[in-house]
Amino acid sequence: MRVSSFLCRNSLLWSRRNGPFGAFSFAWFCSYNGDAIESSKAKIFDRQLKRKQRDRAAWLMRPRDSLVDTVAENLLDRLEDCKKTFPRALCLGGSLEAIRRLLRGRGSIEKLTMMDASSEMVELCKNAEAASRHDNIETTFVVGDEEFLPIKESSMDLVISCLGLHWTNDLPGAMIQCKLALKPDGLFLAAILGGDTLKELRIACTVAQMEREGGISPRISPLAQVRDAGNLLTRAGFTLPGVDVDEYTVKYESAFELIEHLRAMGETNALLQRDAILKRDTAFATAAIYDSMFGAEDGSVPATFQVIYMTGWREHPSQQKAKSRGSATISFQDIQKQFGNES
Repeated sequence: MRVSSFLCRNSLLWSRRNGPFGAFSFAWFCSYNGDAIESSKAKIFDRQLKRKQRDRAAWLMRPRDSLVDTVAENLLDRLEDCKKTFPRALCLGGSLEAIRRLLRGRGSIEKLTMMDASSEMVELCKNAEAASRHDNIETTFVVGDEEFLPIKESSMDLVISCLGLHWTNDLPGAMIQCKLALKPDGLFLAAILGGDTLKELRIACTVAQMEREGGISPRISPLAQVRDAGNLLTRAGFTLPGVDVDEYTVKYESAFELIEHLRAMGETNALLQRDAILKRDTAFATAAIYDSMFGAEDGSVPATFQVIYMTGWREHPSQQKAKSRGSATISFQDIQKQFGNES
């Protein structure tokens, strides 16, 4: 199946049997309203809160997460399309542990720097690295913020960010810093959550808030749509930009189980102008509406995760370049006539 000319992969099945309630942090999904990113200077997210959420996620994280592993695997598959090696690589935030685990044996990486704003997440990766006993990659660990990249310019051959950059206040600025960290002809790989993520939960909570509270609390923040991703790469100065999108449908036993998964991923609400968590009756109404509107015959509820994959290179003289304007030797009219005669 193809959706808007982009690939839509098969659904993943997710079944977890944790406690059903947890915290009623339904606010996170409301940030996905699909608005285009226009400004990079506005402070939208509370970065200190996001760091604390990732600290918590380091304790809640499961050894294997089917969704996170699939996104990381698909992102790293792009290395196999490159006929070059990447001796020095930087991995930023997001699905840090999944990237660390799946990066082995890819791209001839000799030195790997793993960075996260969460010291707990860095410690988790450090302990996992020590337990894995891999000696083929020299790995260093850094606590740092993607918005203020503490990396020397032109020092990396590869920069990877998997499900992390969508929480930066200045996404173009963060991508520019990633480009500057790359050597000429260095590769940038990123996966971010897109505007259609958790659309089912957004609808259910909107209906519940209208019914129980008579209005909708402002929990909206802009995330990139697919049509914006190419512009983001170009705006950051990357050459040979590439963008594609996958949609994953994950099944849960209830909306509450979905919320627990989001907490374990570090993907709960971090808006600066956030309201308090939803009222208890509104949270239960949201879960009931979710099940009523989207529940499957087997009793599960689906959740959509849209992932936008971006690829870009730092400019180098060896890269293929577009021909200059006016250099064409044949017109579109001649091409149309040729194909018209053939038919």
